Amino acid sequence: MRNYEIAYIADPDLDEQALEDLQAKIIGWIEATGGKSGQVESWGRRRLAYPIKKKTDGYYVFLQAEMPADGPFKVERDIRLSEQVIRYMLTAQEIS
Repeated sequence: MRNYEIAYIADPDLDEQALEDLQAKIIGWIEATGGKSGQVESWGRRRLAYPIKKKTDGYYVFLQAEMPADGPFKVERDIRLSEQVIRYMLTAQEIS
């Protein structure tokens, strides 16, 4: 299993409960691939560098995860299909 970081920007129109539900849903997708979620870091609502889908703000969340080799493809597919996420980035962490 490899370590990954998932960074995503959630829709600014979501309330606190919807943000928690989205985070739980993404953790569920990670666990469905046989992986484990780690540290979750929420930066809160921030201004975007440029408008995305006519939105100027978004909720920034960073998630550490450990997944098997095919896990990121499945998680990316699910995040891409979620309308609550306006941008995301899934990166592999280097082993030091």
